[in-house]
Amino acid sequence: MGTAPQAAGVTYPLDCGGAPHKVAARASGDLDGDGKPETVAVVHCEAGSGTPPSGVYVLTRGRQPGAPARVVATLVAPEDLKTVTGFSVRDGAVRATLLGYSSPDVPSCCPDEKEQVSWYWKGGSFVRTGQAEARSA
Repeated sequence: MGTAPQAAGVTYPLDCGGAPHKVAARASGDLDGDGKPETVAVVHCEAGSGTPPSGVYVLTRGRQPGAPARVVATLVAPEDLKTVTGFSVRDGAVRATLLGYSSPDVPSCCPDEKEQVSWYWKGGSFVRTGQAEARSA
């Protein structure tokens, strides 16, 4: 198995309005069974305060030697307004906990939804499985 792609220097499909982005977490593993590791990166815009939503991206090697890695799949888009915790890559799957909001009235400090999700490579794409946890009232 070769070296996993680096998460730094990648052009992510993330609109930060001119602010920089931050790779908050990364993990690597062979997700598609081709014998070459992919890297999965959790990325968000740098915010002065608060918790900006995360994007989760699968990276593969650049097309040319020495080229930066490239995004080949978006598992969670920042527009989904999720915060990603408990992130890992194990046994060919990406696992994470997604924190979110049941309505726009929920304060951004205090997500009230929690879901355990996994993504597996199947039939040429990533398939998501997950289970939402009951909200506390």
